[in-house]
Amino acid sequence: MELENWRGQIDELNLKLLKALNDRARCALEIAKVKKREMLPVYDPSREKKIFENILAHNTGPLSNESVQRIFACIIEEHRRMQESA
Repeated sequence: MELENWRGQIDELNLKLLKALNDRARCALEIAKVKKREMLPVYDPSREKKIFENILAHNTGPLSNESVQRIFACIIEEHRRMQESA
């Protein structure tokens, strides 16, 4: 495959990632409503631990577990920030 074909594939994947991130954000906002109603804290370290355990258990590479964990840590942090301001 030529460079432009690979770049086109990356562009398509970027849009899929964007949609998935926004879908996840919508879920996080709905979770924020439940947490607020039930007077639960936004930050739940045990839940975040389970998230990391799950994604790392399913990581088949080529991204390393460390890379995957850093990426998801950023995603979780941003969605937690959204929940806190909701």
